Order: sequence, then C-alpha cells, then structure tokens
Amino acid sequence: MIFNKDTAKRTAELLLKINAIKLQPDEPFTWASGWKSPIYCDNRIVLSYPLIRNYIRETMAKHIENTYGKPDVIAGVATGAIGIGALVAEYLNLPFVYVRPEAKKHGRQNQIEGHISKGQTVVVVEDLISTGKSSLNAVKALKEAEVTIKGMVAIFSYGFEVAKENFEAANIVLHTLGNYESLLEQALETRYITEKQQDILAQWNANPSGWNAI
Repeated sequence: MIFNKDTAKRTAELLLKINAIKLQPDEPFTWASGWKSPIYCDNRIVLSYPLIRNYIRETMAKHIENTYGKPDVIAGVATGAIGIGALVAEYLNLPFVYVRPEAKKHGRQNQIEGHISKGQTVVVVEDLISTGKSSLNAVKALKEAEVTIKGMVAIFSYGFEVAKENFEAANIVLHTLGNYESLLEQALETRYITEKQQDILAQWNANPSGWNAI
C-alpha cells in the first residue's frame, strides 16, 4: 500500500519528469519476461538527479520512522536499491547492508554484504515491485540470518495482484511511495496520456501476462 496519496502523486510527477517511468501504450516495450508492456520503469535514474534523489531519500526515511519505528539496519535489494537504500541509511544514521540474488561463488560467498547480527531489526528497501519474487528472495536470506524484518519500503509498485498475494503469503508488510493507480491519475491530469491511453494502461495492469498491444 502507498504511504499516502499526496506522496504517491508527487512521486509519480517526479518519476515521469525525469523519464524514470515511461508510458507508451501505442509503442509497447518488451520486458525480459517476454511480456509486452506499455510502461517501463527504471528508478535507478533517480540517483542522477540530486533534488529528486533527496526527495526520495528523505520521504522514504521519514515514512520508515513513522510507520515502522527506527530499525537497527537498512537493507537494500541488489542491485536496483543499493543506491537509494544507502542514502536512506545515511539519512537515518543507520548501518546499511545489501542482499544479492544469490550467494557469491567465490571469496567469502556472501549473499548479504555488510555486517548484520542475529536478532537485529531490519527494514528492507527496494526500488520497484513487480511480482515481488526477487524482493522476497532477499527477505528469505535475511530471515536465514535470523534478523527481524519490520517491513519493506519501495519507490514504486505496479500493483499486480500476484505481488499482493506473495507478500501476504510471506507475512511481509509492504509500503511504497508511489503506485500504478496514482501514476495514471497524475499522467492524465498533466496530459501526459489521454483518457483512451489511460484505459489501455488499466487493461494491461489487470492482466499483464495476457495483454496484447492494440
């Protein structure tokens, strides 16, 4: 769920402004999964814009404190959330670790990079939620390290039903700065898209794997 509507609309405005999110219902993208999609999101672009980067950092940090209370550690999900996670940890003056998709095959063979201790409380930072699979893979690694997960915070979520089901099954509370619904509202209000394009974008979101570009 989003923290609040104002934050969601402002986040959508900023992500559209710097093309971190692109909406192209008439010229769909092809995702790595093979899905055709009228939206593409790359929140790593945020790191290149100091004012927007600072907005995301400070807003996320304040919402973490207000919603979860200050944890012992901030954990970023590699690779997309390493940058923003480290910035949030710095703002809160907290230790930071990041979690790889899998343990390294060499060296110390770490999956969690950085120091973390059994029993510590952790808030996980993610940049983007689609199905939630990779995000929850990081949660699994942290649980195996015997820490307490207070919740997860992400910049943006597509709002897929499968993600909701996956987080509920894992018993992990997820909050995001922005979401798909607020993005479409903001895009329509600013005439980034037309009402017809909004309908197409809504149809895709309801059935992304079965959607066919028109």
